[in-house]
Amino acid sequence: MADQILPMDLSGYRVLITAAGSGIGKVSAEAFLACGARVYVSDIQPEPLLSTIASTAGLDGSVADVAEPEPVRRMFAEALDRLGGLDVLINNAGVGGPTSGIAQITPEQVEQTLAVNVKSQFHCSAEAVKAMRANGGGAIINMSSVAGRLAFPNRTPYAAAKWGVIGFTKSLAMEVGRDNIRVNAVLPGHVEGERFRNIWTQRAREAGLEPEAVFKELFDRTALGRTVSAEDIANTQIFLASPYAASITGQAISVCGGVEMMR
Repeated sequence: MADQILPMDLSGYRVLITAAGSGIGKVSAEAFLACGARVYVSDIQPEPLLSTIASTAGLDGSVADVAEPEPVRRMFAEALDRLGGLDVLINNAGVGGPTSGIAQITPEQVEQTLAVNVKSQFHCSAEAVKAMRANGGGAIINMSSVAGRLAFPNRTPYAAAKWGVIGFTKSLAMEVGRDNIRVNAVLPGHVEGERFRNIWTQRAREAGLEPEAVFKELFDRTALGRTVSAEDIANTQIFLASPYAASITGQAISVCGGVEMMR
């Protein structure tokens, strides 16, 4: 599990990352800054976003609901004005959605899960493609999940959304390849952090199980026997954004420690 950032020189790169007030998005923003890139971030939650911007030298950004097209257009107008163009878009916004059987899930829950996880990527990518065509190319990195390749009971909206991200990624890669725009998806597995621990601890207690027993079962079904780190995800993004990935497009790359192989 990586705890260091890939020492890549991305000086001059202009990067926009959604949902970067905390978690993977925040680590990604810090990682690209460490590589010399200029970074603009957004998040729907004002408090963590503004705190991250205030505590991170060189970071700029604004609050935006990327599930809606008009806020996305405003965000891109400001980001392009601040950055002077765009080389990399990381579509990081996502929501877990309901954890119930299909008969208990409401239409509103389905719509929200699809809007945040999939529609946001349509809205942001449409604006990014226009900017990148003006630049002569760029890279779009869409965050999916191992749920985009695996089936999960009681998570149908989330799994459908993450499968949708992969289909969107491959189709867009074919559409914009001749514009020198590469489009790839990153599929995280169990990402270490407070959110991961809290979610699975709660599920264990709801099932009347000891949390450590649940974690052991999770890791027994992972080839590397552990979680992955947010830095692992950021390093993959950095590589995909770099010239070293110049011939990689339309791919769905798992960073999961081998969860898929053990299912």
